[in-house]
Amino acid sequence: MRLRNVKNAKERLENCEYVINANRENLKGNWQTLFGNNNPIHLEVGMGKGKFIYEMAKSNPQINFIGIEKYESVLVRALEKINLDHLPNLRLICGDALKLENIFSQEISCIYLNFSDPWPKKRHARRRLTSPIFLDIYDKIFLLGAENKIIQKTDNLILFASSLKELNNHGYFFSEISLDLANSNITNVETEYEMKFKSQGIKINYLKAERK
Repeated sequence: MRLRNVKNAKERLENCEYVINANRENLKGNWQTLFGNNNPIHLEVGMGKGKFIYEMAKSNPQINFIGIEKYESVLVRALEKINLDHLPNLRLICGDALKLENIFSQEISCIYLNFSDPWPKKRHARRRLTSPIFLDIYDKIFLLGAENKIIQKTDNLILFASSLKELNNHGYFFSEISLDLANSNITNVETEYEMKFKSQGIKINYLKAERK
């Protein structure tokens, strides 16, 4: 998701205490120190406008949440829409998912992939966030010896089918799958995209993949 450039976006992010920009790589392996506790850390890759991760952090104070968004303008727009005050369990990063292993080291227990770019053309399959390239990166940031989870929501069946295949090949098992999330019994926090698609009658695909 891309928005028009926001004036002074970089400066605005640097002045927000909840956005970790400068020297974030120095936190690699030490994110629990930043949060001041030993609670699990969940990561949303491509957090967009932030509704999902904000509501998750607000409803689950026993879990630390980090959202990463590639585009500065998108992250600034997110900060305009959500109130981060009094949410000590939430931090945001402006960065590229390809560099996650430079930011984290065996610290994450759950990754959320909500309505990621589907890259539907076969020649672009390696760019999907569940391609072998990214699954190898996730291996390096997941906790060792723990039950790690990847939770994905998408309206795109090509991406969903590809994710099922790649996750299975990578050793994951599926504890939850739905081709119509809105009409399932799965507990769910909606994203902005999801609310829009739901109003248009578009079905949402969902999976929870787990692996030790």
